[in-house]
Amino acid sequence: MGSSNTGGKNDSDNAGGSDSSNGGLPDSKSSLYSEGEKVLAYHVSRIYEAKIQKAEIRKKEWRYFVHYLGWNKNWDEWVGTDRLMKYTDENIQKQRALEKKQGADKHHKSGRSTLTKPKTSTDAKTDKEDVKNNVGKGKKRKVDEKESISADKLVKIQMPSTLKKQLIDDWEFVTQKDKLVKLPRSPNVDEVLKKYLEYRTRRDGTMTDSIAEILHGLRGYFDKALPLMLLYKKEKPQYHEAVTNNMSPSTVYGAEHLLRLFVKLPELLAYVNMEEETTNRLQQKLVDFLRFLQKNQSTFFVSVYDGSKVAEGAVKGKD
Repeated sequence: MGSSNTGGKNDSDNAGGSDSSNGGLPDSKSSLYSEGEKVLAYHVSRIYEAKIQKAEIRKKEWRYFVHYLGWNKNWDEWVGTDRLMKYTDENIQKQRALEKKQGADKHHKSGRSTLTKPKTSTDAKTDKEDVKNNVGKGKKRKVDEKESISADKLVKIQMPSTLKKQLIDDWEFVTQKDKLVKLPRSPNVDEVLKKYLEYRTRRDGTMTDSIAEILHGLRGYFDKALPLMLLYKKEKPQYHEAVTNNMSPSTVYGAEHLLRLFVKLPELLAYVNMEEETTNRLQQKLVDFLRFLQKNQSTFFVSVYDGSKVAEGAVKGKD
C-alpha cells in the first residue's frame, strides 16, 4: 500500500455515486458480504485481513469499503468482489501459502526500513521486501512507543485512486508479466518536474521559491532513492545498462518510477526535522503535484511496457 487515503470519497468506480435504482442492478439482498463482516482482501500481491465498513451497488455491481485490520485507516478503500474472500480456514491457508511463497527467498535480506506486519499476519519476514519495493506498505501499526511516535510524524500523502491503480498495474507489468518500462523515458522526471513548475507559475502568476525548492528536493530524493529502493530486482540490470557515466536517473526514468517515490516519501521525510506548519505546507504541495500527475496521466505514463529487456536478461543469465 502507498501513502494514500481514499477516505470513502468518490473514485473512478464511483463517477456517478451510489445507484440504487433499477435497470439491471443486482438485487440489494444479493451482496456476498455484509457490513461489519471480517474478510480476506487482496492488495497488490498480498492477502490481508479486513473488515467491511460499507456495501453499496455502484455501476451495477457490488462494491465494498474495507478497512485493513492492523493498518491505519488511510488505507481504507473501495474494492470489488474480485479482491475479497470469505474468512474461512481454507482461505486463511491460501493467505499463508502466498506469504510463504513470497517470503521464501527474501528472509535473508535486511535493512533499516523493516516494517511490522498487521497483527494477524503469519510471516513478518516478508514485509522487508515491501519496503525495498515500490509497493511497500508504508508505516503500519506500532510495535513499541518509538515506532508509534515515528508514525505520528509521517507526512500523510493522499494519493488519487487512479494513481494507486497505476502503481498496481506497474507492479504487475514488472513482477508478473516480465515487462519493463522502455528507457530512456520521454518525458523524463526532470521534464515532468519542469512542466509542473510551469503549470504552477501560470496558475499562481509567478514562480515561487518554495515550489522550486520542493521540486529540486524531489529530484534529489529520486536520484538517490531509485537504485536503493525504487527498483524491482528484474529492473536492476536495465538500470546499470541505462544509467552510465554519472548520469542522473531523473534524466533517464519517467513518471512510472517517480510515482513509486511517493510511496516512500512518508518514511524518508520522517527523518527530516520539520516544524508542523512546514510539514503541513509540504503535504499540501505534494498532494497538488500528485493531482497534476493524475490530470496528465495519459501523457506522462506509458500504457504498454517492453518485454524484450527482461527476456534478453534471462537469456544472458542462462548462457
